[in-house]
Amino acid sequence: MTLHDATFRFSTPHARRILCALAPELSDEVNPRSHARCWLEGPETLVLTIEARDIAALRAALNMFLRLVNVADEMQDIA
Repeated sequence: MTLHDATFRFSTPHARRILCALAPELSDEVNPRSHARCWLEGPETLVLTIEARDIAALRAALNMFLRLVNVADEMQDIA
């Protein structure tokens, strides 16, 4: 079976906090057709990788996780 995947690297001084904010979503199986992983590369680089069985599942997972990263980053500016 061919997997589809996408990887994003975010450069932000809030990388560790964003990773902590994403942790609950990463530990739950949101969709059995996709899997997301997130980790730090250095103190200011957050890496997000999503693998999915099909393009529709990849798009759905990307929409969710990219939105979560965006909201978590915006909240750092407010807090």
